[in-house]
Amino acid sequence: MSALDVVILAAGKGTRMKSSLPKVMMPIAGQPILAHIIRAAKALTPDKIIVVVGPDSEALTASFAREPITFVEQTERKGTGHAVMQALPRLTPGSKTLVLLGDTPLITGDVLARLVASDAEVNLLSFNAPDPTGYGRVKRLPNGQVAGVVEEKLATASERAIKEVNSGVFYLQKDILPRFLPHLSDQNAQGEYLLPDILHLAIDAGLSVEAVVTNDPEAMVGINDLVQLAAAERSFQRRRAERLMREGVRIVDPDRIDLRGEIRIAADTVIDVNVVIEGPVTIESGVIIEPNCVIRDSYIGLGSRVKAHSHLEGAHLEDRCQVGPYARLRPGARLGPEVAIGNFVEVKATTMGRGSKASHLSYLGDATIGESVNIGAGTITCNYDGVNKWQTILEDGVFVGSNTALVAPVYIERDATIGAGSTITARIEADSLGIGRGKQRNIPNWPRPTKQSEGEGLVIKNRSPEKPE
Repeated sequence: MSALDVVILAAGKGTRMKSSLPKVMMPIAGQPILAHIIRAAKALTPDKIIVVVGPDSEALTASFAREPITFVEQTERKGTGHAVMQALPRLTPGSKTLVLLGDTPLITGDVLARLVASDAEVNLLSFNAPDPTGYGRVKRLPNGQVAGVVEEKLATASERAIKEVNSGVFYLQKDILPRFLPHLSDQNAQGEYLLPDILHLAIDAGLSVEAVVTNDPEAMVGINDLVQLAAAERSFQRRRAERLMREGVRIVDPDRIDLRGEIRIAADTVIDVNVVIEGPVTIESGVIIEPNCVIRDSYIGLGSRVKAHSHLEGAHLEDRCQVGPYARLRPGARLGPEVAIGNFVEVKATTMGRGSKASHLSYLGDATIGESVNIGAGTITCNYDGVNKWQTILEDGVFVGSNTALVAPVYIERDATIGAGSTITARIEADSLGIGRGKQRNIPNWPRPTKQSEGEGLVIKNRSPEKPE
């Protein structure tokens, strides 16, 4: 069986993007356009992937340094045929070749699989376009046989009325490219070497030529400007959301969700509107994500609930946790089963054991918290001294009163209690009450500040300014 090589043409400038970022590096669902095309190509398990890039593409190639890809440079942009010429020396001898365009991020492995199943010697992927403007038209004989492709600039009025168009994707059996590429000419309206001209050379040579019509024309849409990029983004998101819904994930409004990167969501999960999920993310069954949440690089266990306006990044939630609303879990936040994090609570590099809770207005950083610990409102771990981070440890059953400052490093043993309003700087033994407050002093007959007439500001009666020393 012949090898299969994939050539991706990614040397275009993308001037209509009006950006310093190469067109193929523009993001779709949080990943470069080129990454989506490479993923579709990998679905065919090719022997080699060759990407043709333009000059000054060091940043692009560095972005894919871990991929098993061969990059070749097209120093002069002289058309699609010229680009494939640059890849020709790198092709596996005797291989079949699939040529893809670098600006079609919606292309899928399923679409390509239908193309490479063809036995014709030269194949192109075509689709029926409601508006074929800008595309080369596929001409067929009355018996349906492909007669060639005519570029729009050269098409007659009747040819421009043809709806079947060339996608720019070609599949060529072994030895086709070495045989015909040297015979391409730039003597045309574009002044370029055009890959579709191979069709005409093959037809003249009596070879079999086929146009495989895809039933997914949206997959072939190319991206040339930021308007088309935004449209492709929504198409990608809708496709991904629909796939998840068919797998049992309830998405309240698939037009108001963004899914980026590698994501696994189990059935019976509910995702409300305006949620952004950036992978790698795993969400287990029975999870509820309320509106306006952002979840990045996180794991959410069975039956957990993330309430509205919460942000999770690098967090790990075991089963039946509750987070939010308006909570922030930063990298290293690890919540055991049935942990509750409430409104305006921030957790960073902290482990919390089963059933522990911090319900309001707290910051927990660089802490190890046991099971069934209650963190009162306004509690903070003072973990940073300006140079180093220090640990706070709370054993099982600790009760922390409201408005407590835990000055790390500090160790609170099991079932200890901390009085509200305390600043704790030393160890508290098990089953003890720790209190660290300034002594209260009451001043009788204290004259409250009063406001004089408008414009005269605030004054305090019966008080004299201190004399300067």
